[in-house]
Amino acid sequence: MVIKTAAKVEHIVQSELKTNLIGLCPEPEGLIKFQPRICLQKLKELTYRSILSADLFDTEMLRELAKVAAYLQLKKISADKVLNDKIMATAFFEASTRTRLSFESAMLRLGGKTLSVAEAALTGEAKGEKLLDIGQMFNSYADIVVIRHTQQKAIQELSEYLRIPIINGGNGSDEHPTQALADWYALLKWKPDLMLGAASEEQLHLGIVGTPGSMRTVKSFLILALLFRHNISQITIVSEMADPLGVEVQSFCDSSPIPIDIKNDLQEVVGELDVIYMNSIAFLGDGYRTLGSRFKLDKESRLKKGAVVLHPLARKDELDVSLDHTRHNLYFNQADGAVFIRQALLLIVFGRLEQVLPDHLIE
Repeated sequence: MVIKTAAKVEHIVQSELKTNLIGLCPEPEGLIKFQPRICLQKLKELTYRSILSADLFDTEMLRELAKVAAYLQLKKISADKVLNDKIMATAFFEASTRTRLSFESAMLRLGGKTLSVAEAALTGEAKGEKLLDIGQMFNSYADIVVIRHTQQKAIQELSEYLRIPIINGGNGSDEHPTQALADWYALLKWKPDLMLGAASEEQLHLGIVGTPGSMRTVKSFLILALLFRHNISQITIVSEMADPLGVEVQSFCDSSPIPIDIKNDLQEVVGELDVIYMNSIAFLGDGYRTLGSRFKLDKESRLKKGAVVLHPLARKDELDVSLDHTRHNLYFNQADGAVFIRQALLLIVFGRLEQVLPDHLIE
């Protein structure tokens, strides 16, 4: 890793990226090599804040959060007991594997404790209890709650009586903000130049395969993508739906500083894309359905050299396992990093980051 100057802007140059048996494995060092100190004051804006939407984050906050995650992943700061007096409840009224387990793993790695509701049938909601009342109970049982629900308005309803922070673990077709943080943590490790907040030598063409209007992971990913207007030349959304955006997403796309195009054929643009973000699960009013099964990627796809593929998982037919052992696979690294970005977020929300950061790393 070296630093060079071009057009009066210093850039981080990515060294040869490592691979292992399951894809590309960019290391976190690039995130802290150029700007090692952490702006604690910026991150304090999140102290005891509920994390409901990706639009809570700005570029600087995302960069600082990623640096904290990098220090945790590299084991350069020790935080294994800092939350030993805290309890996190994970209340999942909809099935989840990765999100629930990664949050619980993050909390346990910080010395905290967890209470888990793994399915709606095990809650009072199954016998008609109001979400308002369930929310009131969390005040007594936990210090923070991570919630996933099939209904878009459920998070807001629960939060009305909550006196503790709430983290949105996915609400219907609306958002999944911490998944987007994990997505961008992977991309920042892959391209540390993005950390600088200035124009990159080579801007990225970002492809999104899915429907932001009904896929919560895609929507949150897109919201954060708009923070990188200096680094992204174009966003292309590929969907089989006539209106993949919906009214709300269309409104912030209309004001986007990045050109946004919509296509209905992945093969038409696949060779132009530097990043491909895929998903296949959409919420369409009465339940979840698989969309875009004809938009597939496999080892034979005409991917651009150096392009990477992201996927929040679980996958279906759209992402073939033949890509797992190629340098296009960033999706396993994306999943691995979720624990560290959620550890970082918990430390910051609880206001404990200052306790574990040595003075020389605080800006």
